[in-house]
Amino acid sequence: MAVWALGLNHTTAPLDLRGRFAFALDQLPHSLQGLRTQLSLGDRQTPEAAILSTCNRTEIYCAADASALPATLDWLAYTGGLPSSELRSHTYTLENDQAARHAFRVASGLDSMVLGEAQILGQLKDAVRTAEQAGALGSTLNQLFQRSFAVAKDVRSSTEIGAHSISMAAASVRLASQLFEDLGQIKVLFVGAGEMIELVSTHFAARKPLSMAIANRSMERGEKLASRYGAQVMRLADLPDRLHEFDAVISCTASTLPLIGLGAVERALKKRKHRPMFMVDLAVPRDIEPEVKSLEDIYLYTVDDLAAVVQSGQAHRQAAVAEAEVIIDAGVQSFMHWMVQRNAVPLIQELQAQADTWRETELIRARKMLAKGENPEQVLEALSRGLTQKMLHGAMVELNAATPERAAQTIQAVQRLFLRKER
Repeated sequence: MAVWALGLNHTTAPLDLRGRFAFALDQLPHSLQGLRTQLSLGDRQTPEAAILSTCNRTEIYCAADASALPATLDWLAYTGGLPSSELRSHTYTLENDQAARHAFRVASGLDSMVLGEAQILGQLKDAVRTAEQAGALGSTLNQLFQRSFAVAKDVRSSTEIGAHSISMAAASVRLASQLFEDLGQIKVLFVGAGEMIELVSTHFAARKPLSMAIANRSMERGEKLASRYGAQVMRLADLPDRLHEFDAVISCTASTLPLIGLGAVERALKKRKHRPMFMVDLAVPRDIEPEVKSLEDIYLYTVDDLAAVVQSGQAHRQAAVAEAEVIIDAGVQSFMHWMVQRNAVPLIQELQAQADTWRETELIRARKMLAKGENPEQVLEALSRGLTQKMLHGAMVELNAATPERAAQTIQAVQRLFLRKER
């Protein structure tokens, strides 16, 4: 049994490529089923699997026979319509202790674009919960992720890794304040009503803009979010006709196609008489067509554009990174020790079964000797000698058959197994 993580993130793949491999949360059960079916072809057992997909990364975690690892890349490439050879240059593959270390660092916010950000932990928990409900988790990945959550909690409670952290939401407000002299005089539109939009709307609401509106596919969810801030609610279908009303537009949906096109923005600018518009596209794949950025009076930012802003407090957090890595190292060692013990269980069971067979054989022989009236002391002597010979037979054979090259290694192994001194 091996554990591995295969993924691509903001450091290995550009935004548009990441968009091709993004999975919406409601797509994950079906995708996990397809992945596990693909990896179990041939004589391989059905693997454990989980998929983490955010705006900055898509990662597949598996526990299975290591021979299934190459097929993981092939499956991911197929889902994004890209040759495996082309995708490989944008991905990373980590196995066993390195996979565990990566999972722990991701959960702790050490592998994020925003160092120390907390949102990734919730996203990882959602991915694990979805995999569990889909029946894709087993004891190995469950252990890996539960330990990830525990390590992340320890990191956040024991270090200042989250201090001075600027989130994507806060960065959006900071950029808007650089364009508009007074955020209290602008009208803001949020497209979507998910977790990221909730965070951004909270930050904007604190600056008390002139008005706020929520456009969402589900009116019920949009109304629920809008009610917190006294915002308006509108249908997505009305977006093209009302886009010109807003000075700032922040979008983050799970749509697979752009919701705001070049033509719609051009018409909005004309109606606004070319007053500037601030736009932030936090979605992967994109919600706003990239060509929009070329328009005059449009200030469009994507998740990758926000990188420089969110890194501004990074220097203050570097000291905490070293402390966090120590906690993660301990977590990795603990998990790998558990893996070794778990992988040894079948061998332990086999050894116990073999010992029971030897014991039963010698007991039968001893009972027969007693039934014949033989001296009990002699019977016990024969019983102990028989068990001892059976226990040492394998070691003696190995010592006698060892080649000169392996003799020293064999001797050391036998000494460790049979000449252990009681402490």
